[in-house]
Amino acid sequence: MWSGPRTVSTALMRAWENRPDTVVADEPLYAFYLDRTGIAHPGREQVIASQPTSWEAVISQLTTASPAAGRTVFYAKHMTHHLLPEVNRDALAPLRHAFLIRHPEEIAASYYALFPPMTINAIGMERLCEMQTAITSAGGTPPVVIDSDDLVTRPAATIAAYCAAVGLPFSPRALTWEQGEQPQWRRSARWHADASNSSGFERRERQYQRTVENSEELAQYAAHHRPFYEQLYAQRMDVSPWDRTTGP
Repeated sequence: MWSGPRTVSTALMRAWENRPDTVVADEPLYAFYLDRTGIAHPGREQVIASQPTSWEAVISQLTTASPAAGRTVFYAKHMTHHLLPEVNRDALAPLRHAFLIRHPEEIAASYYALFPPMTINAIGMERLCEMQTAITSAGGTPPVVIDSDDLVTRPAATIAAYCAAVGLPFSPRALTWEQGEQPQWRRSARWHADASNSSGFERRERQYQRTVENSEELAQYAAHHRPFYEQLYAQRMDVSPWDRTTGP
């Protein structure tokens, strides 16, 4: 699962983590990204100490990992800006990919509030389009595109449609989870405050000091990614046939 930041991606990971058949990996390319870029993200040293800093090692783990006993699904959450240009996209082709998208204007305001040094690449919609082309060109299955608005307003239908798209059974256990911070989040707890305080998918309205309305920088960032977002939005899953939750 690939996305930009602030897209409800952590809640979606919690959904899969709550399935009895699934084991999850949280941003396995994070240490590689921090080590290569030197960016001072919160918890940087702890992340680097806990994960491989070689993208080759990460890809090897993703393509050869065997789920734990009794679990048959391996779910990995990724941030698009962690996928630096040096990572061989062809090596990712054998995996089953999905993209989680959100309005660039919303990502810009939400991410800036937590990380003012953000760059234009962090929003991630352009990278998703680049990945889509690379994966398909390498012979991989075209990624499933999920709209975060669908996820928070019609979670049951969206999760059911996603499961059907990747050939897995729907599990109602993916719709709720136990509230609270996860131990692996302590290195960067502020990024996961909403997910820690949630027990299911819900829309959270926020007011931000800096937005595309009053920041030329954020407006430029969002405008750059808007065409890529629209390209992906046109390919998003139609979840309406699944509004009964259990299937069409």
